[in-house]
Amino acid sequence: DLEKAGVGCAPPPNQNERKDGIEMDVKLLPVESDGQIETVAQLAKIIWTEHYAKILSLGQVTYMLKHLQSGEAIREQLKGGYRYYLMHFDGQDVGYMAIKPEAGQLFLSKIYVLKGFRNQGIASQALAYLTELCKTEGWTKIWLTVNKNNIGSIAAYEKRGFVKARTQVEDIGGGYVMDDYIMEKTIG
Repeated sequence: DLEKAGVGCAPPPNQNERKDGIEMDVKLLPVESDGQIETVAQLAKIIWTEHYAKILSLGQVTYMLKHLQSGEAIREQLKGGYRYYLMHFDGQDVGYMAIKPEAGQLFLSKIYVLKGFRNQGIASQALAYLTELCKTEGWTKIWLTVNKNNIGSIAAYEKRGFVKARTQVEDIGGGYVMDDYIMEKTIG
């Protein structure tokens, strides 16, 4: 099991080099301690406030952070079978992701990188790791939800082989809904 190797993420061969030829070393560190959980919650607050302010109301972002990405919410998700990882690059935590195996498939619940570290191949390495994990575990598909107005993320997923499978509107409480595409990538 790749996940239990201790390093969390060893990119597949040739996946640790950027287009400009600079060697990259992204590590995915399993989130296990209270300190790591709080780091994820802090990253979520920074990333979500910056990124989703263009897509959702501040009220909805605040609500979602409290109910989906607070330390308490993350702890509950971990108890429910989610696996969180910190993305560690250049000596610092620059993002995070959360996954959950489900019925022969892998749900990619979250994958976020700080604005100053985007477009450097960090998320691509994480996705390459997930592809390898699926092959090792025999999972046939990675699926995720993405806000219909999150044009940049949709394009990034499509570039990496994900396709729009269907739409989903989910009531998350507080008078808010998540209006998403469900995107999928078949693992062969």
